[in-house]
Amino acid sequence: MMMMAAEDQSRAAEGQRNCGNVGEFLYTACYCEENIYMLCKALGEQGVAAADLSDLFVVFISNDLQRVPIWRQKNCSSGSESVCIWDYHVICIQKAGAQEALVWDLDTTLSLPVPLSSYVKEAFKPEIELDELYLRLFRVVRASTFLRTFASDRRHMRTPEGGWLAPPPNYECIVAEDGEAYNLEEYNRMAQGNVQHASDEDLDKSMSDKYGVVLSEDGFVKAFAVNRSRAPLQILDINNHQLVING
Repeated sequence: MMMMAAEDQSRAAEGQRNCGNVGEFLYTACYCEENIYMLCKALGEQGVAAADLSDLFVVFISNDLQRVPIWRQKNCSSGSESVCIWDYHVICIQKAGAQEALVWDLDTTLSLPVPLSSYVKEAFKPEIELDELYLRLFRVVRASTFLRTFASDRRHMRTPEGGWLAPPPNYECIVAEDGEAYNLEEYNRMAQGNVQHASDEDLDKSMSDKYGVVLSEDGFVKAFAVNRSRAPLQILDINNHQLVING
């Protein structure tokens, strides 16, 4: 991973200690990709992240079926042990040098930000065995790239009658630097066949590409150096849980 300058690391660490209130950031339910887009901008502007966003990564979580289980989400009204089945979800990873990576997830019931190791343990529950069809995949793209290239006119949230599946944000639609109006599905759709297995150097380069790199969960954990403890496996029957549309 690209290293931050010492000055940026110090500033980011100080900012992280002063954050933790979701209300400080723009948030619209069911528009997680835009929430994270706006979060990355805010973290850079507030000095919580490096000014060039070199320590921030946008991560789309989904799979072939668009059915991914994530725990410790606010939509899980029955408690922290409940699971949300998202069609996709989006988080931000902050990785500054040798420090442990942090997760910014505006939908989690965990702290904000939360150490990646804690997030993996609580939100992904690696001790629970998933059917291969529901394994989580991770598209990772550098935030600096994402803010230049992402675009959404929110068409995916329109009903056939022209209404909204959920009320949209109260700001203008996001348009890419090149004028592109919509490319969300290039980010949130991924399949096992897209997973890349490469050296750390190659992955770092791929994360700077427009659509980043797709990793398996093990590849994602390795890329951000999370040590996972192993516990006895449990089985999750995903068919017993309702799908939540749009993270």
